[in-house]
Amino acid sequence: MAKQNTAIKIFENKKVRTFWDDDKEKWYISIIDVIEVLTSNERPRKYWDDLKRKFKIEGSELSEKIGQLKMKANDGKMRLTDVADVKQLFRLIQSIPSPKAEPFKLWLASLAKERLEEIDDPELGIERLMEYYHHKGYSLNWINQRLKSIEIRKELTDEWEHRGVKKGQEFAVLTDIITQGWADMTTKEYKRHKGLKTQSLRDNMTNMELILNMLAEATTTEISKEKKPKNIDENKEIAKQGGQVAGNTRKEIELKTGKKIVSNLTSKTAITKKNDNE
Repeated sequence: MAKQNTAIKIFENKKVRTFWDDDKEKWYISIIDVIEVLTSNERPRKYWDDLKRKFKIEGSELSEKIGQLKMKANDGKMRLTDVADVKQLFRLIQSIPSPKAEPFKLWLASLAKERLEEIDDPELGIERLMEYYHHKGYSLNWINQRLKSIEIRKELTDEWEHRGVKKGQEFAVLTDIITQGWADMTTKEYKRHKGLKTQSLRDNMTNMELILNMLAEATTTEISKEKKPKNIDENKEIAKQGGQVAGNTRKEIELKTGKKIVSNLTSKTAITKKNDNE
């Protein structure tokens, strides 16, 4: 099976949903997002529907070759959306009058180049991720913690896959159990606590929240390696144990400091508060 991953890319401060297929070595990109970027149209879906009808009348095969993939929608759910590879998008852009067409073409070309470079040299991907977080205003200390958390999460998901846990729903269930164990909240409740919708929860954790989340996930990984769970129920029990270890640590720190660790601060409010204090 192809290794595939979704990612949000940024073009001129606008989000573009993308999907990388390792086997085909191709990016697949949300057409709706591209249309919104190029046209600033408030109804990009209708614009795309009208464009598809135009292609059909003209006898173009482009719209017939468009595929669909599940990508995260604005409501946070994974929904099917029309996608195109870079070659198809170059053809599509020719039909969309926009002053942003040429810079967007250059951006598309750089996407594929950067991804292939990162496959050959994974450190480049880390450097680019650091640049992204730095641009967002995160501190170097927070960035280092976040990169470490990505590594620990990858070790956990690799262990889950090794134990037969299915990506998607089962991963989400186990993650909820871990989060509940250390933060006393499910992932959904945690995001609501911080006032988040589609934003990444981990990108909006404070340093201490990241540390405890890493402890919970690293502990779960180690317990799983020792106990070698054979089904989802056994994995749930191990996730609960891993979360509880970090949860007990959180309570001990809160007892000693008199401060709550699970915060409603997001990345933006935390940065603003820090700057105000300084």
